Amino acid sequence: MDHITWEEPFCGEGNSCFRLGIDDQDNAYIAIAGAEDTYLTDTREALRTLIRDIKAGKADHLL
Repeated sequence: MDHITWEEPFCGEGNSCFRLGIDDQDNAYIAIAGAEDTYLTDTREALRTLIRDIKAGKADHLL
């Protein structure tokens, strides 16, 4: 398993907290804060696109 470097948790309204991470193979990870052993992974660019879309209001229902 690759070593994942996690960022500080990002918390929206209520209990919706998640963390973003990357590994040395340039993969990106997203997990619920406190449950980092269960995560989704994709390329760094795919995660960057998801975050940009959320910030642009295209997918605000996901948070």
